[in-house]
Amino acid sequence: MTPERVLRTYLTLCLVATGASSMIWGVNTLFLLNAGLSVGQAFAANAFFTAGMVLFEVPTGVVADTIGRRTSYLLGTVCLIGTTLLYLLLWRVHAPFVLWALVSMLLGLGFTFFSGATDAWLVDGLRATGYEGSLDAAFAKGQVANGVAMMAGSIGGGVLAQVTNLGVPYAVRALLLVATFVVAWRSMHDLGFTPKARVSVRAEMGSIVRASVQNGLVNRRVRWVMLAGPFTAGVSVYGFYAAQPYLLELYGRTDSYAIAGLSAGIVAGAQIAGGLSAARLSRVFRDRIVLLIGAVVVSGAAIALLGLVTSFWAALVLLIVWGSVFAGMTPVRQAYLNSYIPSEQRATVLSFDNLLASGGGVVAQPALGRAADVWGYGTAYLFTAGVQLLAVPFLAIAHRTSEPKSARAAAGACG
Repeated sequence: MTPERVLRTYLTLCLVATGASSMIWGVNTLFLLNAGLSVGQAFAANAFFTAGMVLFEVPTGVVADTIGRRTSYLLGTVCLIGTTLLYLLLWRVHAPFVLWALVSMLLGLGFTFFSGATDAWLVDGLRATGYEGSLDAAFAKGQVANGVAMMAGSIGGGVLAQVTNLGVPYAVRALLLVATFVVAWRSMHDLGFTPKARVSVRAEMGSIVRASVQNGLVNRRVRWVMLAGPFTAGVSVYGFYAAQPYLLELYGRTDSYAIAGLSAGIVAGAQIAGGLSAARLSRVFRDRIVLLIGAVVVSGAAIALLGLVTSFWAALVLLIVWGSVFAGMTPVRQAYLNSYIPSEQRATVLSFDNLLASGGGVVAQPALGRAADVWGYGTAYLFTAGVQLLAVPFLAIAHRTSEPKSARAAAGACG
């Protein structure tokens, strides 16, 4: 297999998986509210989803590092199909909150099978096939592919909900995930990775977790970047999902599901722009940590202003700015972390990084959802900006402790 084919397979997986998953992203908060949950309960359900990611990140990372990245991806697809159908059932019967919490945690399990395995599969495959480009560029292409798929899926899901009902996008999502499973089964094969001989699950988990901590939190090059994650990724889910009811509130029609889908599609378009700009910004600003600090500050200011405006169109523009800057930061951060993580523990360390980020979401989402219940979405967005800006001191420490500029620039190559 050639590097081009590896990258093409990765981009195809991004398109099919994100296209399927994003069918509900534009209407998910409205779906939960329509099922009888309060604003606080809706974001508490999202927090249980995040808690599921916290609980299962490392165990599923172990699956990817011991059995294989492909196996982990396929298991995640099956889990997402089942939990999507359960969500649809809970909506139809107006189930109590406790069942939403349980199924949301299982939904988080499905995504943890994806989280570290997909990136690890790409980096291992590129290195095994002699790829000479930069990781920033590869991840940026994935960011663009995700943005294109998210735009199509979220807008399509919103329009579909508008002409039918809020449950139909969930049924379509399950069908598209079946197609995702077929694509992954046929095209995704582990390269540059040899599954470890399995001993006891407990011993294997202990060994890999210790290695992931050693190559993660103990590694001074990545420690502070990982610790900043809970303050950025931790609030991003709230920022995205709260935009659906908030924009409809500003628009003046709370039942316009197509507008909600459009708002998610706009964020996807911003993600495409951010992905396209990431590689160029990395060439202009060679210091990745400086780029990350700038992105956190600019996107934090945008989300604070989002909470202050009263115009639907102004809010839409600020949402675009926030999404573009946040998306541009993602491939830069991915490339930085992957440059310093050995292949043997790559999936687990990346899952551990996701675990830390998800831990921030477990705390932030119900708190911000409750703030929206009491003071409104605008005030909650101001709190969101404040939480995100707490990442800056951690990134500043990372900048002081990272390698000289020349070494960091060389780290971008995938040789």
